[in-house]
Amino acid sequence: MKRGEKEVSLAEATAIGLGAIIGAGIFVLSGTSIALAGSYSLLAFIFIGVLSVLTALILGELATILPHVKGSTYSYAFEAFGHELGMLTGVMVYFSYSTSISAIAEGFGSYLSSLVGMHLVIPFAILLIGVLTAVNLLGIQKAAQADLILVLLKLSVLSFFIAFAIIIALPHFTPYHFYSTPQQSTVTNFFSASIAIFFAYTGFQVITTFADKVRGGPRAAARAVMISVVVSMVFYVLVVLSMIILVPASEFKIVADPLEFALSYAKAPSWVIYVIDAGGLIATTSATLAMILASGRTLYQMSLDLGLPSFLKKYDEERDVPTNTVILSSAIAVVTLFSGNIFVIASISNFGLLFSFVVSALALVHYRRKGVVGSYKTPFYPYSVTLTVVLLLSLLLGFPREALEINMGIMIMIIFASYVAKDIREERKR
Repeated sequence: MKRGEKEVSLAEATAIGLGAIIGAGIFVLSGTSIALAGSYSLLAFIFIGVLSVLTALILGELATILPHVKGSTYSYAFEAFGHELGMLTGVMVYFSYSTSISAIAEGFGSYLSSLVGMHLVIPFAILLIGVLTAVNLLGIQKAAQADLILVLLKLSVLSFFIAFAIIIALPHFTPYHFYSTPQQSTVTNFFSASIAIFFAYTGFQVITTFADKVRGGPRAAARAVMISVVVSMVFYVLVVLSMIILVPASEFKIVADPLEFALSYAKAPSWVIYVIDAGGLIATTSATLAMILASGRTLYQMSLDLGLPSFLKKYDEERDVPTNTVILSSAIAVVTLFSGNIFVIASISNFGLLFSFVVSALALVHYRRKGVVGSYKTPFYPYSVTLTVVLLLSLLLGFPREALEINMGIMIMIIFASYVAKDIREERKR
């Protein structure tokens, strides 16, 4: 690729990261986190924000060690540990990305249904996936430019929500709003809330799937990751504080449009609710756009490394997009819309990402032990890496049983299939 050709600027890369982070978490799942952990959800947002920064440091160095891979955490596992673990990680990451498209699109459907007064959540979600698939097929540069505009609009809406809560509701605020029920105050519920939050924060990693295309290379991509995480954490904490100012923490329910719920509870003017509904549509559109991009590139890279069917290897060089894998990812997302509620889908998605981040941390240790160090170095190594792994594993305490059972079943099938394929390859060599 010639210098300057089809490059993505730092602002556009940051916008894609923000688009993936500030979406489902704040506009769709923030109410779930408060309903689960009450005012302790504020600590959960900070906890996951810190964990995301620690993980970003690891992925940032890996991006400079392996600057030309296109599969992010999957490619890191494949390059460090080989075919079997690479395949397991890749399928788990791909499953996570594809199901996350469904969860975010369902949030879009919920906000649009509320805005127009028609309960058509699934049809609206399918419509969004179809339109954004077409946007991605136009190429990464056009997708990034569209996402930059969406992010600016979205942050403006969140700022409006925060200002409204402070100006209108703060004079009537009482400390009672921070009261959490005994159930909300348990350790298990804290980690369950963290799982809901983790779903949105981890969107920052989509930047590493095209680190070599960011103007300035992997180091600039690492900067984009850090900026997107910090900005998102600030907005998350401010928005959740605003929600608790509007509604007592003990009164929250698990709903798909929590910002509208908070405004309706506080008897906000209709025009304010319409503005926030529009913001919810912008947020979920932005996040869906980023995840379709990431899932398509991940499956494309898997097809190259693992020798998957040739139709998955179709790549439009002119538009710089893996055509068939983007279409397949969107098709899986549509099917997943019918598999359960948004919290279950989000939890199922989170497991694969958690697994891939743990493997990525181990990959960094692997390269450091071999004396390979990236141009961007993870600070306080190895202590920061050890802490990251411990915090990631602690999230297992918050997973619902269904998500653990489904993901463990998938992992067992992948391991079995991987070793059967290995035996077949060895037989052919004889």
